[in-house]
Amino acid sequence: MNRLQKVRQNLASQKIDALVVSQPENRRYLSGFTGSAGWLVISHSEALLAVDFRYVEQARKEAPHFEVVQIKGDVTNWLPELFLELEGKRVGFEADHTSFATYQQLCKVISDSRYQMQLVPISGLVESLRAVKEPEELELIRQAARLADTAMEYARTLIRPDVTEKEIAWALEKYLREKGSETVPFDIIVASGPNSALPHARASNRAILEGEPVVVDIGARVNGYCSDLSRTFLLGCEDRTFSRIYDIVLGAQLTAIATINTSMNGNEADQLARTVIEQAGYGEAFGHGLGHGLGLSAHETPRLGPSSSDFLLEGMVFTVEPGIYLSNWGGVRIEDTVIIEDGKVQPLTTSQKNANVFCRRMFA
Repeated sequence: MNRLQKVRQNLASQKIDALVVSQPENRRYLSGFTGSAGWLVISHSEALLAVDFRYVEQARKEAPHFEVVQIKGDVTNWLPELFLELEGKRVGFEADHTSFATYQQLCKVISDSRYQMQLVPISGLVESLRAVKEPEELELIRQAARLADTAMEYARTLIRPDVTEKEIAWALEKYLREKGSETVPFDIIVASGPNSALPHARASNRAILEGEPVVVDIGARVNGYCSDLSRTFLLGCEDRTFSRIYDIVLGAQLTAIATINTSMNGNEADQLARTVIEQAGYGEAFGHGLGHGLGLSAHETPRLGPSSSDFLLEGMVFTVEPGIYLSNWGGVRIEDTVIIEDGKVQPLTTSQKNANVFCRRMFA
């Protein structure tokens, strides 16, 4: 069953006459159109791609299974009129992406009795389809994972005293682009010392010093599909605190990778790693979820974390990334992109996981 058929099947089950797709990754997933603006209108018999004059030729080339409609002006100027032609009554819109202002404007326009439309908020309909990857998607993610692995090995050669976080981050982004990555999926994180206690730290002008942890978080993108990989290094000779924290985080990650299976949901998977960290006395220092889905977006379904009811299914790709973050000292995060195959987790990123300790003698 192709993607459009799956969407239409879901429309029927929710008694929706048509769906308006505005979320960029969803739009690309269903149509193949990579432009930065456009709308899909999918009914039980029609598949339209509405774009302005800038994208008409591109849309026709990239989305051959869609009828391309050229539009002008705001969505409120053309969408209600389009549905008069389609005779749609219950129209679903992506509630997680459509702004409240746009929703209000559409409601005002269709209050005219000639439209006889009802806007129905829809959440996760396309995202749930995207969560289980097709073979062609998996191959692109595997390529992105391999790129991230090579970049992480390169990162090991860049971490030296007095080199700044920004210098390393830029060198890694340049490396990824030169090796074939498209625009990186997220800003590369290089966080040293106390900065590494911030899970989403931004690379700064801070110079890296000996004896402190360095978290590197990178991703690559191949034909739209993403990878995500984190490793933590120690610049300097072995440190007892670093070794203890690192071993706990590594144990939590390896436990999760070895144990997660398709009988679990995101909360149960998260608990596998969280229990290891809690039993070591650092439960409060692991403040984020265990992982998130990957695909056309760097963060998508499924979510692995406390209270997540997302079921883990064959063919899903996600991260496994436990961490411990201690204020005024730093943090350790170890992250891999993984896939569920034959009911179990298989890592797609394979960069080595030793503590990668650098000693002063190496800089002599």
